[in-house]
Amino acid sequence: MDAQATAYETYEISPRFRQTVEERIARLERDAASDELAIAHLHNEDHIRRHRRMITLQRSEALRMRIFLDRARTREVRPLVQL
Repeated sequence: MDAQATAYETYEISPRFRQTVEERIARLERDAASDELAIAHLHNEDHIRRHRRMITLQRSEALRMRIFLDRARTREVRPLVQL
């Protein structure tokens, strides 16, 4: 199997899963922004370093999820069986 072909593989996800991932991205970005403001109130250098690392991880996870959504295709919602 070609390595480049799998690198750009498209996924099909449900609308509900897409919404869940989008909500998680928003929460990660909101928490990162809030945590960044909290750094001003920290005094211990080690605590500040760990806090910055946590912010970096939150932002990188949000970016990873955004890339996943960019490559994913949302499945069409099929209507229920009509009676």
